[in-house]
Amino acid sequence: MIQTQHTPAPPLTPAIAWRQALQTKLMDALDAAWAIIERSVDPAEIREALDRAKAIGAIAVMGRKVALLEPTPRTTPAKAVKATADLSLEPLNAALAPVAAPMAAQAEHTRRALEKLKGGRRGRP
Repeated sequence: MIQTQHTPAPPLTPAIAWRQALQTKLMDALDAAWAIIERSVDPAEIREALDRAKAIGAIAVMGRKVALLEPTPRTTPAKAVKATADLSLEPLNAALAPVAAPMAAQAEHTRRALEKLKGGRRGRP
């Protein structure tokens, strides 16, 4: 049976609330600009809506940069150790066993070829 770890949602910080509110406003403004583009036949009105959409995109880029200024919460080493202790590598080792033997032989061959290139002295003068 495969167990998945549940990661809780991050707490709602002021920065996350601001980012969500900004995203909602920008999406609403972009929807309004798109509706103007769809229904209008006036080139000036379409151009104005496209300019508005470009401005919305620029604001979204700046909002993303500002949101990235907030440091990400770090997990404590104890939590990280506990999370890795729950994982078992036995299925992975069993799946890789048929591949490991030929790789060990190839590694031995490579090591011997390297020694041969060095003159068998293992890099000593």
